[in-house]
Amino acid sequence: MITYITVCKNTILSNLKRGANNPAIRVSKGKHGKPSRHHKYEATGTVRVITGEKPLPWGARVWLEVEET
Repeated sequence: MITYITVCKNTILSNLKRGANNPAIRVSKGKHGKPSRHHKYEATGTVRVITGEKPLPWGARVWLEVEET
């Protein structure tokens, strides 16, 4: 199964504005899997950086695809 990793720009901007520390890394197992949020995420396997294609269902235009081993 492919894991999708994106960075949430809105969370970063909100953290800066409010002085918060909410996790901005979004990790989803499969395109329609329930996402989890992280401050740090370590993945092992084949990693691809994707951009310029049709956005993911949640709007991400640049993402990492990890084929975990």
